[in-house]
Amino acid sequence: MTTLRGTLLPGSPDYVYVPFEVPSGVRELKVSYTYDKPSVPPGTPGNALDIGVFDERGTELGGEGFRGWSGGARTEFFIRADDATPGYVPGLVREGTWHIALGPYTVAPQGLSYEITVTLTQGEPGETPAPVYPPSRAAGRGRAWYRGDCHLHSWHSDGRRTPAEIAALARSAGLDFINSSDHNTHTSHAHWAPEAGDDLLILLGEEVTTRNGHVLALGTAPGTFVDWRHRARDGRFGHFARGIRRAGGLVVPAHPYATCIGCAWKFGYGEADAVEVWNGPWTPDDEVALAAWDGALVAAVRGGGREWLPAMGNSDAHRPPDAVGLPQTVVFAEELTREAILAGIRAGRSYVAESKNVSLSFTATAEGGELAGVGERLAVEDAQTPVTVRAEVTGAPRCVVRFVTDQGVLFTGEPLPVAGAGTVEWRTTASYAAYVRAEVRHETAMGPLPGVMAAFTNPIFLLRSSAGR
Repeated sequence: MTTLRGTLLPGSPDYVYVPFEVPSGVRELKVSYTYDKPSVPPGTPGNALDIGVFDERGTELGGEGFRGWSGGARTEFFIRADDATPGYVPGLVREGTWHIALGPYTVAPQGLSYEITVTLTQGEPGETPAPVYPPSRAAGRGRAWYRGDCHLHSWHSDGRRTPAEIAALARSAGLDFINSSDHNTHTSHAHWAPEAGDDLLILLGEEVTTRNGHVLALGTAPGTFVDWRHRARDGRFGHFARGIRRAGGLVVPAHPYATCIGCAWKFGYGEADAVEVWNGPWTPDDEVALAAWDGALVAAVRGGGREWLPAMGNSDAHRPPDAVGLPQTVVFAEELTREAILAGIRAGRSYVAESKNVSLSFTATAEGGELAGVGERLAVEDAQTPVTVRAEVTGAPRCVVRFVTDQGVLFTGEPLPVAGAGTVEWRTTASYAAYVRAEVRHETAMGPLPGVMAAFTNPIFLLRSSAGR
């Protein structure tokens, strides 16, 4: 047994690496740690210390030495060839210099004193099981709308649910697909296969949790690990974003206006494929994210709607009472496969709904019959050609449908009946509205303030033929 002690001061590096030696013949590595939590003045963050480990291959950014991360969710972990604590990579405990990775998330003015205990057990190592991953295809319904939740945490990071529990909740929420997104670790990937089925496609990914914002690596190839140890000022985000896409995934900044330390998005959106506008139950953070995203759509108008960032919504569920599928992204896809779902998200052929009960159809039809759906461009011969925008809603009792354009909200319908179903139409032109998107809002008791969101769509761009072809 080895005991490692130290003190970190305010302004310490984001990650501190504490070395220890592993001799040959070790069967199991066990690590536990504690740190002091002194009282601090009101408004001052206290001590919070994350932990992980890198093996003898080193701590190089993006290197191969990563063997696990639990953040602040656990005070101890183990690694063996045949098994490991959730969040850690099973495999041989090889001889050499290993490093405990400490992440001082916040440090009190008095400093942060820690104590790490490393226990090495000699013996035969055992065999590491070959990973089995969920299939990239489910039966589905062919060309159809599919519901998914792409931001979920299991006990492989700071969640409190097993993959089996999450899958059961996903099915209850009416979801067709989910994406695993544990913080800074990919170890859950090999534990989802038993939960997949013809009725549930399971995508694999990671929530890359940096000090300047969180990003979903959505639908990456099985076993893909994305390093998180960089800030915006390092200029490394583009490198890792391109790595996510090389692994077949999407780059999706998560909860960009969240107020927790390190959560607000600072990397810009040049490398993003979509953005998580709605995260969990609707809050003012989501309202700000929606307004910022909507503002960015205006820039897309100048490019004829060719380059724009689709919006998503996910639950970010960690533990009870967090509801899986609140909200959920509803994607139009050719089939229920990883490739088709990601293509639908990337194209913006989707809307976000608070639950399986809410369905929303949204179209724009030009005089003469040409029609476009969510995420598409409607080309008209003349900027004054009449266009009929139509929203059909079910499962939204007493909610109000609003049509939002590059000028703002230009139409608000009457409240839907108690039955929750209704159709709302509005006539416009490409000269009056460069794009239109639909919102379904609950009633509000706050006068002119909008109600809580029940659903919203990605836009339909209205363009003259010369701009749309």
